[in-house]
Amino acid sequence: MCSSDLNSIDDIKELVAYAHRYYARVYVTLNTILSDEELVEVEALIHELYAIGVDALIVQDMGILELDLPPIALHASTQCDNRSVEKVQFLEHAGFDQIVLARELSLKQIQDICNQSNSLIECFVHGALCVCYSGQCYMSQARNARSANRGNCAQLCRMSYDLKDNDGNVLLKDKHVLSLKDFDASEYLREMIQAGVYSFKIEGRLKDADYVKNITAYYRELLDRLIGEMGLSASSSGKMSYQFTPNPKKSFYRGSTSYFLADRDKEMFSFDTPKSMGEPVGAVRDVWRNAFSMDSHVAFENGDGLCGLNKRGEFIGFRVNKVEDGRLFPYKPVELYKGMQLYRNADVAFEKLLAGKAAERKVLVSIIMSETTNGFELKMIDDMAHEAEVKVEYSKEESKQPERMKQQLESQLAKLGDSIYKLESLELNLSDYWFIPVSVLNGWRRDLVEEMDKIRAVSYHVATTEHNKSSHPYFKDSIDYRGNVSNSKAEQFYREHGVETISRAFELKSEDGAELMRTKYCLRNALKQCPKENKTIGKATDWILEQKEWKYKVCFDCKNCEMIIQSIS
Repeated sequence: MCSSDLNSIDDIKELVAYAHRYYARVYVTLNTILSDEELVEVEALIHELYAIGVDALIVQDMGILELDLPPIALHASTQCDNRSVEKVQFLEHAGFDQIVLARELSLKQIQDICNQSNSLIECFVHGALCVCYSGQCYMSQARNARSANRGNCAQLCRMSYDLKDNDGNVLLKDKHVLSLKDFDASEYLREMIQAGVYSFKIEGRLKDADYVKNITAYYRELLDRLIGEMGLSASSSGKMSYQFTPNPKKSFYRGSTSYFLADRDKEMFSFDTPKSMGEPVGAVRDVWRNAFSMDSHVAFENGDGLCGLNKRGEFIGFRVNKVEDGRLFPYKPVELYKGMQLYRNADVAFEKLLAGKAAERKVLVSIIMSETTNGFELKMIDDMAHEAEVKVEYSKEESKQPERMKQQLESQLAKLGDSIYKLESLELNLSDYWFIPVSVLNGWRRDLVEEMDKIRAVSYHVATTEHNKSSHPYFKDSIDYRGNVSNSKAEQFYREHGVETISRAFELKSEDGAELMRTKYCLRNALKQCPKENKTIGKATDWILEQKEWKYKVCFDCKNCEMIIQSIS
């Protein structure tokens, strides 16, 4: 359960060693609820992760805090449902160094939490949105015995439903009424930094390598620009260069929403499809029996994936088999019509760019070469002000071609090759350009690189946190199934913090008529039937979600601007 089939300890160890060369931190997620039996395995795993230098663990289950832990930093997962000052302050006093906030929070709420907490605050900036508050969704468990709190969500929010009012009138037929567009906070990075956010998180569950390359590059470029403009310092070392232009619309893309960051996005939903639509590429101009043409500004390639909505509002997708003389030939017959808007969700040319060595990270260094009484001194200074020195005794022999020797010094000292370094500036403090064979120069340069590697290695320190028992009171005296208490250690933790009544997790004891989902997203608002915005609506009555034999009650907590999905017993 805990040791991933994809990421073994040896794999993680190799990754940690690589990341730490650039002073980048590695966090490992253990953010599922656990059984008593699993806690034994988890405790051993945590010690292994600490031993290989993992910087922090992202956890959900409070039972972990009752284990015999090494001094490894703990981060509170968004699965802990962190959306109030009280919750964040409680977790901070419990020993969490960093806390990942709920995606639903506004900039004002984020700022309030940052101002009233000493913990480092992390916020999501990109990726898929769970329609429910994280850690509070029980729909998948109730219907499929697949727990979202154990990383096994059946993604029922991405399925299609019929939406009816209480009288049985159909409001929406066969639509993905709970499926949201993907989160994109890229326009608000500056405001989030100013609010106090320390770390940004990109959601990437089940995404491929191309998605990771593209999206991380996109945000890296934005952040590097802001770091310069705002006079900030990067938390890691190195500068990225790319063989492609990052574009989030060219990877898995359902459309984008800023959700609730600035204000409620009125178009956060994606009723027609939960699939990747990709980037808009224009409209169909003409249609023939086996081909079509486009009014488009983009160039198409054989193998491109296109998609759109047909006349019946159904999502269709297809591959382009051939592009010839301005005509596109689909791989198989497809229903198109003039004026149909198409999107490209697979860009062959872009994918080819990403398939190779699409990016490179190099630590920028300065090299200073100076004379000493008996020879020379070479000094390297990196972007974090580490200094490496190599002093050599070497007799100074006058060069017959000083200008050529100067060029040789510049070219050979710049050849940092397969190392992680790239020369940014070179300073030659020499009274003359003495003759030094290329082989000798190369040896000195290699020694200098090795010395800098050693200095950077010993200078990187994994932050440690001593875990002491805490007993400060929880902000509630009772916890129902939504507290996700699934083991005796978690129960012990909450009792030590003053909680008197503790219910078992939904996964251990399901409840008929239970609240399966609570969300800030609201179908009434999406359909322009919000009583707060339209006074003629009156009190918000319940609605019904149906899918085959499955039915759910949709309730509206208008006081708190929340929607609730309940099971119908």
